[in-house]
Amino acid sequence: MRILYKNADILCREGSGYRVLKNGYLGTDGPVISYLSDVKPERETYYRTVDLTGKLIMPGLFNCHTHAPMVLLRGVGSDLPLQEWLFDKVMPIEDKLFEAEMKTGTELALMEMIAGGTVSFSDMYFFPHVTAEAVAAAGLKANLNRPVQAFDPQEKGSDNRRVREAVDFYNQYHGYADGRVLIDFCVHAEYTCNEAVTSYLADIVRKEQGNLHIHLSETEREHEACKEKYGKTPAQWFADLGAFDVDAFAAHCVTVEPSDIRLLREKNVSVVHNPTSNMKLGSGFAPIQKMIDAGLNVALGTDGAASNNNLNLFEEMHLAAITHNGFEKDPTIMKPETVLDMATVNGAKVQRRTGCGSIKCGNRADFIVLDMHKPHLTPCLDVPALLVYSAQASDVWMTVCDGRELYRNGEYLTIDAERVYHDVREVTKKLY
Repeated sequence: MRILYKNADILCREGSGYRVLKNGYLGTDGPVISYLSDVKPERETYYRTVDLTGKLIMPGLFNCHTHAPMVLLRGVGSDLPLQEWLFDKVMPIEDKLFEAEMKTGTELALMEMIAGGTVSFSDMYFFPHVTAEAVAAAGLKANLNRPVQAFDPQEKGSDNRRVREAVDFYNQYHGYADGRVLIDFCVHAEYTCNEAVTSYLADIVRKEQGNLHIHLSETEREHEACKEKYGKTPAQWFADLGAFDVDAFAAHCVTVEPSDIRLLREKNVSVVHNPTSNMKLGSGFAPIQKMIDAGLNVALGTDGAASNNNLNLFEEMHLAAITHNGFEKDPTIMKPETVLDMATVNGAKVQRRTGCGSIKCGNRADFIVLDMHKPHLTPCLDVPALLVYSAQASDVWMTVCDGRELYRNGEYLTIDAERVYHDVREVTKKLY
């Protein structure tokens, strides 16, 4: 279906920066952008024309690290350090989560992300086939995995059921829903897996030419415990086991050392910055500017809603911009254009999605529309700065993924919102 969106300002990436196409026209042909200009198309015919006067079209956002069904644990264990929060508060509730609860939690998370302008996310959680089916139905993109853990230090990779489930999930769902669902592999973290299983999975990822998603050096406690146990940092531990001899991306990286940053760059590992979660859990401030200066690809994530407590990437952009400027006492460090890249093209690179993350002809039609008729968005003198420092997730008026409208003016077009709210109420009674 060919659709023309007209009279909108359009944020386009140009070189290392951005330009705004004033009162532009964006045409889609199925899942791709087929027309982009400030001149009305004369030859093309369209099934439908959408007038977006007073609105801004920008690239859809990529949430590169989250645990979507954890919206059901929103607010659990607040004001606790990560280890106590995870093992004492979160895991006992997670033991009560099965497929029905996962479906409900995932659908609620998808609603939140769609309404906030997220078109694709990288998830790490249990029962991932449930998430895959929900994503396919809702119309988003997602990179999913079956997390691998091994708490028995003697367990072999060939004996680990999670590894078998991860491979089965990859074989069944990679490329599902016309390629909107991609399957990655995952080692949850150094402190939840042993060397044999990690090395065994790394060999599988290498054989499949896959993508590996991990938690890395999220806290000083985790980082130092690894050095005490193995005589090396978590980054070096993963590298020595072959986990970085594949495409890989590491969430958090709060306490990485200079040698770790050099290693991550050498191995071409992407980093996913989660500023809200890291601050809420008291984990600290990741050295993001040093990573960017070293040439690392840095993207953004929300982490799960139990440690955030939302899935709002506009909030992550805002915090990524201001916290590092404040911490380094330098207002020039995190420029708005840098942060926009983190939320868009850099995220697409993490997910290995070519033709995504920016608005241009031939790219996938993944974009969002913001209603600019708001007091906090007026006057609009610098669009990148306005989006990073002023815009809110609630300003999203429309979300489009692969050319399909998923959300428009407060209405969910692919999800039965009232049913999901009902299901959440029932699940909440069960869990709490």
